[in-house]
Amino acid sequence: MRVERIARDKVRIFISYDDLEERGIDRDEIWHNGKKVQDLFWDMMETAYMEVGFDIAGPISVEAFTMPTEGVVVIVTRIPSMPGAGHDDGDYGDEEETYFERDHGFSSRSTPTHMVMAFRDLDDLLDACKTLRQYPVHTSLYHHEGAYQLVIHGDLRPDQWEEVFSILVEYGEMSRVTSWVLEEYGKVIFADHAVEQLLRNFPT
Repeated sequence: MRVERIARDKVRIFISYDDLEERGIDRDEIWHNGKKVQDLFWDMMETAYMEVGFDIAGPISVEAFTMPTEGVVVIVTRIPSMPGAGHDDGDYGDEEETYFERDHGFSSRSTPTHMVMAFRDLDDLLDACKTLRQYPVHTSLYHHEGAYQLVIHGDLRPDQWEEVFSILVEYGEMSRVTSWVLEEYGKVIFADHAVEQLLRNFPT
């Protein structure tokens, strides 16, 4: 399990299929609100608190989507309380339990809107781009932590995202940094149309 804080009120959690297997959870079972999945969720929240100081008190939203080989990506967002909606401590406990029963079983697959892939070698990046150019995506390229970091945005169907990931993971790996980190600390190589510019500048 790996936790990344991507905003003040949002964390992203990676759960490998090995992690699920160790807990006796099948891949399809993650979308059902069984006891093992509930236990997994609270373990995730405890890990998020211990590692990045992310705690939950009140309503949250949970998004989850699968990657073919990596595992499951879960994004948890704290939802600000409405003004004037006061709660005492007892009310909060009941609200969290109800919200968990409704949403924390990952009952619906969410579609990602972007991903970040890391490539150590320029040739690997170019090979990936040759295939990626057939998809209607927007791309940016950064250099950070000794790797080329390709940010891919797009309005793709879930199966298309899985296709893209399956292609890219042959040449690189899912990045450990977020697009927000790259915008702040990465060295910009191509801010937009990265795939097109790479293939134009490095024809093969």
